[in-house]
Amino acid sequence: MNEPNSVSVSELPFAHGGPPLAARLRARPEDFVVEEILGYSADGEGEHVLLEVEKRGHETQWVARELARYADISPVGIGFAGLKDRHAVTRQAFSLHLAGRAEPDWAAFPHEGVRILSATRHRRKLKRGALAGNRFILTLRDVQGDREAAERVLAAMSDRGVPNYFGAQRFGRGGANVERARAMFAGKRVDKRTRSMLLSAARSHLFNTVLAGRVEDGCWDTPLEGEIWSLAGSRSWFGPEPFDETLRGRLDRGDIHPSGPLWGRGETPAGGEAGARERAAAEAMPALVDGLVAAGMDQERRPLRLLPQQLGWSWEADDALALRFALPAGCYATVVARELARGA
Repeated sequence: MNEPNSVSVSELPFAHGGPPLAARLRARPEDFVVEEILGYSADGEGEHVLLEVEKRGHETQWVARELARYADISPVGIGFAGLKDRHAVTRQAFSLHLAGRAEPDWAAFPHEGVRILSATRHRRKLKRGALAGNRFILTLRDVQGDREAAERVLAAMSDRGVPNYFGAQRFGRGGANVERARAMFAGKRVDKRTRSMLLSAARSHLFNTVLAGRVEDGCWDTPLEGEIWSLAGSRSWFGPEPFDETLRGRLDRGDIHPSGPLWGRGETPAGGEAGARERAAAEAMPALVDGLVAAGMDQERRPLRLLPQQLGWSWEADDALALRFALPAGCYATVVARELARGA
């Protein structure tokens, strides 16, 4: 049986009637501003130095290598919480292991487009994923469309959120990483880093497929029979259990969200209609499912609903709209923008 091809993120169904605008995002790096939210402060002492770095036009891993070279340490002594886009202005943390060593003159770091904003001693290496979230300022340019309809969609996004799709970045150029994952599962050899990337793409495609079906049927932010609930701000989940007024209150407050599968070994924990939908998606893509199981991945969960925090917007000009919001770690600003504007 031929498995269905991966669907471009731009073609996934919309939750609020489709975008009323057309616009350009990233006309310049300053149109995509990202600031990490670590969720804690530097210790003020220790063998590591925690740097706050602003970069423009550079990849995170390149900055990490150049920081290591400047401090004359091995690249393994550098830590960072997550990869940040090259085509953006980003502010993120790096840690450098400088046990018993003097710090270099951070103000003299020699690369254009990179500024060291602060440096504070810290006890621990910054680990991947050690991030509470990110703040964003996105500026849409060359905006065309119905401004009144855009205001209604923005109000709906503020009230109900948006589907928590994995963004296009997860799937590589042209979305090719899902097909590359199938080739890997069929026996094509890849290096360790590529393997991890392709496993993530396969899981993300399965999740997006389940979520897309629920968006189509209008049940992406409401419970189905057998629902598994994700706890906001954590990777924990619980259920299924009967939906009652207590759960309704927690859902309305944003404390919990309906969830979808990050596929792995074993059966989905969802029951009833929720579980049936997840099993149907898995049965349609046996090569991806079998490959993930053989790779030793475990069943995990991800919220279906994404609630942008402190969502605000302002018209900077007749054809320029600025969006401001914060998102939990692992969520994509582009899936917020796509609900509002095609081309964003």
